[in-house]
Amino acid sequence: MEDFEAWVHARSGALARSAYLLTGDVHLAEDLLQDTLVRVADRWRRVSRSGEPDAYARRVMHNLAIDAWRRRRVRPREVMGDRHPELGQHGPDVERRIVLREALARLTPKQRAVVSLRFYEDLTEVQAAAVLGCSPNTVKSQTRQALERLRILAPDLLASLVEEPSR
Repeated sequence: MEDFEAWVHARSGALARSAYLLTGDVHLAEDLLQDTLVRVADRWRRVSRSGEPDAYARRVMHNLAIDAWRRRRVRPREVMGDRHPELGQHGPDVERRIVLREALARLTPKQRAVVSLRFYEDLTEVQAAAVLGCSPNTVKSQTRQALERLRILAPDLLASLVEEPSR
């Protein structure tokens, strides 16, 4: 189990950020990360032999998030709450992070999952589809809808990215 602990130490920050992007809430993200790590630990021998523990962990995390969305279908719109500690509190990108957080909160949970996989984790459409258990065409359409929604609901996000001074 020593190799599992080393893997958790190396990957927990990235997994925590992914969990936060999926849930939009620090506390829910912590729960999601814990549940994910428990499931990965239960199957660690097989997962570590496959050589793809990150892919397995992402798949587990997204499946658990989807299960949670299904359980909470009739629920008020999510409001992204406390700032995640991994994202930091001060710096030149604070304004952009606030705009991004507010924009992501306006997406549906599924759209937020696709956006986080495609643009944050830099997965291809095929890889994102494998994680979410859907077709690449579903990923494409969800991405398109999410970007259209962001353009309409959060034009300030695009403006903050365009107005960034060149270095």
